[in-house]
Amino acid sequence: MAGTDGPTSSRAVEERAAVRAAVKREYLKQVTNPHRHASGEGGYLFDPALQRFMSMKATQYDHFKPTPRASRAGFFLVFVPIATFCYMLKTSRDKFEHKCRTGQVSYASREFKFV
Repeated sequence: MAGTDGPTSSRAVEERAAVRAAVKREYLKQVTNPHRHASGEGGYLFDPALQRFMSMKATQYDHFKPTPRASRAGFFLVFVPIATFCYMLKTSRDKFEHKCRTGQVSYASREFKFV
């Protein structure tokens, strides 16, 4: 199997490299053109890939589809950390209050005397 894909895949790799090199040459030619601004065009190069990326970022919420996976991710990335932090804060506060009420922490050694 690997022997049959060898020449075809190497030819495809070479073709892609040639296309990439041609696109790079064209981009460098446009970027280094000193008369680009005088020709009436804007002061920037139009890059279709960059335009697609910016369009995707601007409309990503329009195309969002809620799925069980997205819901799980939202739950574990938003709700669980907040709930865990609240639980830890509450338990540590309750332990400190219990120590204060039973006299294990003196009033003079407390950092926040009015809490």
